[in-house]
Amino acid sequence: MIGRLTGVIAEKTPPQVLVDVHGVGYEVDVPMSTFFNLPGLGEKVSLLTHFVVREDAQILFGFLTAEERTSFRQLVKITGVGPRMALSVLSGLSVNELAQAVSQQQAGRLVKVPGIGKKTAERLLLELKGKLGPDLSLPAAAPQNDAQVDIQQALVALGYNEREAAAALKKLPAEVGVSEGIKLALKSLS
Repeated sequence: MIGRLTGVIAEKTPPQVLVDVHGVGYEVDVPMSTFFNLPGLGEKVSLLTHFVVREDAQILFGFLTAEERTSFRQLVKITGVGPRMALSVLSGLSVNELAQAVSQQQAGRLVKVPGIGKKTAERLLLELKGKLGPDLSLPAAAPQNDAQVDIQQALVALGYNEREAAAALKKLPAEVGVSEGIKLALKSLS
């Protein structure tokens, strides 16, 4: 089994990366969270990998962090969740967001991921409960006050994902009101 690749990034075409390891190019599928944090073309990278062998293909999946790979492996153990769906989940939610959604049993967060329906989301919540280690279930940067909670919910209702809403919240003054906060957040997101 291939556990890790260290080489130079030769190509980047989402969600795939070509890693040149001493003249051998490995095609590695990565979640978007890893893809956006990769160094540029020609730069050195080290990816933790998960190797999948099927009857019709051999596919290598890569991750920048051990937490991402562990979450991926927990996801593919679930009946009805294949490697592509697990990659989609990790592209739509960070490891901390996934752990938080599981610990708070928030099916709505999982349904927002492309390819995840209500029944699949409920199965994920049930199967992953208690399986994402305590180190993975740290809450994501949570809003500090009621106004920030309302602003975040408004941004999500407007179609922004949790990550974008959290990033916009970080840029707001600490004691901003709800209506002014939504206006400022929308300006920063546009």
